[in-house]
Amino acid sequence: MPRPPARVLPASVLAALVLLTAAACTSGRSGRAAETAASPSVTRPAAPAPVSVPPTTALTQEQAQEALLTEADLGPVWAPTQGAATWRDGVLKAQTEVPDCQRLLDALYADEPLGAPSGAHAVAAFDDGDDEAQLRHQVFALRAADADRALAWLRTLPQTCARFMATTVRSGLQDVQVTDLALPEVGDARQGLRVTFTGDLATLTLDVAAVRLGDDAITLTTGALGTPPEDTTTESLLLSTDRLTTVHHQERAQA
Repeated sequence: MPRPPARVLPASVLAALVLLTAAACTSGRSGRAAETAASPSVTRPAAPAPVSVPPTTALTQEQAQEALLTEADLGPVWAPTQGAATWRDGVLKAQTEVPDCQRLLDALYADEPLGAPSGAHAVAAFDDGDDEAQLRHQVFALRAADADRALAWLRTLPQTCARFMATTVRSGLQDVQVTDLALPEVGDARQGLRVTFTGDLATLTLDVAAVRLGDDAITLTTGALGTPPEDTTTESLLLSTDRLTTVHHQERAQA
């Protein structure tokens, strides 16, 4: 059955998608974009603060909640979750003998790819019944140094845990593969992973995206039996970072 048309995204999100597509065409492969910073000119009037300027105060619970994705953002195939996906305990609750890979499995099961929040924390979850998919979006406070350490660790996993075997109680032996997942150039630092679990009966694919914005963080985890809906992670990440930035701009305007 054809998938219903996607919702219209904000202009800032569409612009970022165009830039991401252009970058992919010129590079020929996924990769991390270099971080750039412009130095202000002393002979010109000061420019407006860029969107990446860190907030002046800590993220509040209300702001974290306001920055979450909603059902209206994702389109008609997604609905508020009815509970944990059937594959959560069946596949993600797994064991391996490789320490770093076990740490990854534990982080996926806990839905904490960047570790525990250091302050405010809000989460939203949605189900796509057509693809047996689930998307979990989190916005939370996390000290920049802690987030950067976690991101650095995530970047090593496509090498250290490129392929390993894991055992589960419900779904038997799983062949696990970890690869880089290209992300749009958002936030101050970011990392994406695609983790694929292949067993005797089914294949589960998880797309994991983690982004740091100052002392705040966003994580998106989209899982599906087979392959997650196309472009869901990219579009959701663009929209969620744009929304969190807007929340902080409003905070500065009201200060």
